[in-house]
Amino acid sequence: MNRWLVNRVVQSPNCNDRALPISMVVLHYTGMRTSGEALARLCDPSSQVSAHYLIEEDGTVINLVPEEKRAWHAGRSYWSGTTDVNSASIGIELVNPGHEFGYRPFPEPQMDALLPLLADIIDRHDIPRANVVGHSDVAPARKQDPGEYFDWVRLGQLGLALEVPKARMNLFYDNPGAFYLALERFGYDITDGRAAVTAFQRRWRPEYIDGEIDGEIGGILFELLLDRDIGRAR
Repeated sequence: MNRWLVNRVVQSPNCNDRALPISMVVLHYTGMRTSGEALARLCDPSSQVSAHYLIEEDGTVINLVPEEKRAWHAGRSYWSGTTDVNSASIGIELVNPGHEFGYRPFPEPQMDALLPLLADIIDRHDIPRANVVGHSDVAPARKQDPGEYFDWVRLGQLGLALEVPKARMNLFYDNPGAFYLALERFGYDITDGRAAVTAFQRRWRPEYIDGEIDGEIGGILFELLLDRDIGRAR
């Protein structure tokens, strides 16, 4: 952790030892009415929830769990074969009331604090851009965060996540199963197929989310897999 990127340290007891090396970052929203409520929950031993960092809407960065420890932010989750996402990841919570309490765009001071923190984490741990994900990516049947208002496009343009591709063509798979297999190949848990499609749309085509497979998201998935296969996803 670079201390110049952190404004406060508030130690959460909710952590344990990692079983895997760090290879991912998972971005969340807090989904609570206030920052104070979120901070209290992340530090409450009875909640069994924590994250490495909390970023308030005014840009204040709070370190809750040392990076070398396993924070409890992802819950039951999966990404590209990894089932213990907590052990493999650093979790960053963005204060936002979420879909339950009045979801809203993430303000500039908050994003301005996230970007250098994320860049520093990616650099120090050599994290592939494909492994900078949202909670909904790793837990599509349970989670929606950080949601459709999160600016993944900006992260991609800055090299802090995969760029959001444009579908150069509508691509219709032979059947839904073929699309699900391609989605699993990219990294998603497809146990609940519709939830996985919804999560994919929320991340890669947030302007229209309906959980239905169509040619546009087929084309987007094709572009993502192509970039990875030719080595542009690192």
